[in-house]
Amino acid sequence: MLSEDRENHGRVIASMKASLVKKQLEHGEQLDQKPEQGEHADQEPQKEKLKTKKKLFPNSYLFKDWGDDLSEDEQKEAQALFMKYGYNVFLSDRLPLDRVLPYTLHPRCKEKKYPKDLPSMAVVLIFLDEALSIIKRAIRSIIDRTPKHLLREIILVDDNSSNEDLKGDLDIYVKSIQEQNPGLRIGRVRHGEQLGLASSRISGWRAATADVVALLDAHIEVHEMWAEPLLTQIKLDRTVVVSPVFDRVNFDDLAVVNYYASAQAFDWALWCMYERFRPEWNKLNDPSMPGKSPSVMGILAADRKFLGEIGVLDEGMQVYGGENVELGIRVWTCGGSVEVVPCSKIAHIERAHKPYMRDYSKAMRRNALRVAEVWMDEYKHNVNLAWNVPFEDHGIDIGDVSERKKLREKLKCKPFKWYLENVYPQLDPLDDLLDDLLVYGGMKNMNASMCIDQGAVPGHTPIAYGCHYYGPQSTYYRGSGELYIGGIKSHKYNENRCLVDMGEANPIPGLYECKQATEKGMSRFWDFTQGKEIKNKKTKRCLEITDRSQLVVHECTGQRWEIQNIIKPV
Repeated sequence: MLSEDRENHGRVIASMKASLVKKQLEHGEQLDQKPEQGEHADQEPQKEKLKTKKKLFPNSYLFKDWGDDLSEDEQKEAQALFMKYGYNVFLSDRLPLDRVLPYTLHPRCKEKKYPKDLPSMAVVLIFLDEALSIIKRAIRSIIDRTPKHLLREIILVDDNSSNEDLKGDLDIYVKSIQEQNPGLRIGRVRHGEQLGLASSRISGWRAATADVVALLDAHIEVHEMWAEPLLTQIKLDRTVVVSPVFDRVNFDDLAVVNYYASAQAFDWALWCMYERFRPEWNKLNDPSMPGKSPSVMGILAADRKFLGEIGVLDEGMQVYGGENVELGIRVWTCGGSVEVVPCSKIAHIERAHKPYMRDYSKAMRRNALRVAEVWMDEYKHNVNLAWNVPFEDHGIDIGDVSERKKLREKLKCKPFKWYLENVYPQLDPLDDLLDDLLVYGGMKNMNASMCIDQGAVPGHTPIAYGCHYYGPQSTYYRGSGELYIGGIKSHKYNENRCLVDMGEANPIPGLYECKQATEKGMSRFWDFTQGKEIKNKKTKRCLEITDRSQLVVHECTGQRWEIQNIIKPV
């Protein structure tokens, strides 16, 4: 496993930081020179240049590793643009549209030869209030780095942006591009209301006419030779959906960070994550070879007609999230496959925040439950567990799924159990957990009106915290007496963390991987009845909260606890 944290993929990272020298040149500033012979090295003007300017936004993520040379006015402008877009538009506006990207492909990719008679390609760029310079750079990179005989069209899909420069100014730029490339079609689709990612990608697919459609975000730059490896795989098998490897573009300095090829996977909440390829790929001993993947992360290419045959994307998805996992499951179970192609690379900006929705977890939860209802059969309740919602009558409107269920029946798709066994065996079906899971959800102390929380991560000390019922407070109590805190683990290679009594000499409870707790002889089994105490079976001490809001294990005083969702009475 690489990581469940999208920002920590466990990779060997080669980071290219933006050059201060280049930045000075772009501002027309003179570079600091070594003193000429006869000059004094401690001259006042030279000293003045070396002074660090005052940081107006010391807590801003934008200025942690970038922007020391900016004036106060420039800092204000950069910060305002950053808050609006989630990445460094101030710097983007000053970089060349055709900037050179670092070469990050595996050396074996240089040796590959691709057929001349590849399918034609339509590139769809999706955006909502994207910075104009970012869109321009994406278009420029696609035109410059895609062979002209392969690139039939670029489709721009605007999901109801409010920015004025994405109307007139973008129109002017598109017109100039078309004049420079008379054989290239640039299509425009503008939504009259915000429809979300899935619907936007469907709009782009509908507008395309080429053999293959590539669905991309607009905050990307493509590398050289990005298209040929994808098109070659589709030419070999029209039922394969392919994804390039995404190098990360830092949101602050816009430097490109090399990422190695990995499978694109997910957990039971349907959050995306990277994983190692299956052992069969490793046996090839060739990092340039495509690898099978359980899902896609949203950026993909596919045979346009095949994508239509299997239902494109689910238009019932709202705003953001889940549509990519739904596509991966559907492709695999309905006759196709998904591959990640290491010799195709796209540089993708990792936003610090999404400007169109600061908290998109509600949309993600709703979409995840929709996917589960249509595709996951008897395993759909695992998604409920991951999102801490009841198995039945959860009150969340997932929309009408009847058409998607008819599509599944029409395509004669395999059951989700087949998918788990043959495509994604790393995803734990949670059969053992569900056999004796009694209750789950936020565990609230009725005396202190606070919840058990996993506390700092990494760390082994759970805490008492105000109840919000999100992941850090997700609690699962089993018939065995184990009490998991901080959510269940979705994968077979991970371990749940058990609440433990550390012993008579220690009043602070611990939180350790259950196997580790067993090996260390920790007391990890508890008695619990809804509305009553939580008592350790071995030490007979109770989990309680002090008047100073500290979570402790000590002599029982009768504090009562309750948990949100009950499967079997306790």
